[in-house]
Amino acid sequence: MNITISGKNIEITEGLKHAINEKLGKLERYFTPDTDVIVTLSVEKERQKIEVTIPVKGSIIRSEQVSNDMYVSIDLVEEVIERQLRKYKNKIVDKHQTGGNFQKAYMENDYLENEEIKIIRTKKFDIKPMYPEDACVQMELLGHNFFVFCNAETEEVNVVYKRKGNTYGLIEPEA
Repeated sequence: MNITISGKNIEITEGLKHAINEKLGKLERYFTPDTDVIVTLSVEKERQKIEVTIPVKGSIIRSEQVSNDMYVSIDLVEEVIERQLRKYKNKIVDKHQTGGNFQKAYMENDYLENEEIKIIRTKKFDIKPMYPEDACVQMELLGHNFFVFCNAETEEVNVVYKRKGNTYGLIEPEA
């Protein structure tokens, strides 16, 4: 694996590099040697954040962990990525797809226990045309973290979602 480490508002010390390489190095058994792993460390006030992004065939495995200690964040991010790998592997096996960046031995063996994705609730509702700003207001009124709506400007199905710092995001399909 090719691990690329960068930092925002933090000096990347040898200790941090060693901890990242040691923790994320455990993931080498799952990936081919040419897999890129992008690690970004950042500090904002008391928040020590690590973001790890691993592009794999047709998808991205990503985790972001925050704590008051960077070494704790590094430990947490590795656990989350292993959990995501378990889910992603099950998806690949269920759909009989090729493994892409994954080692053949990982795809054939059960390193991680099976954990199925189960949909426990289905909700149907009418989607009425509205502007993204109105959808944000509606989302707030409902107390939800996201809201699906038909964009009145584009007539496409969009999603607005709540971000950190009382900001909002908009997801719309590509043309």
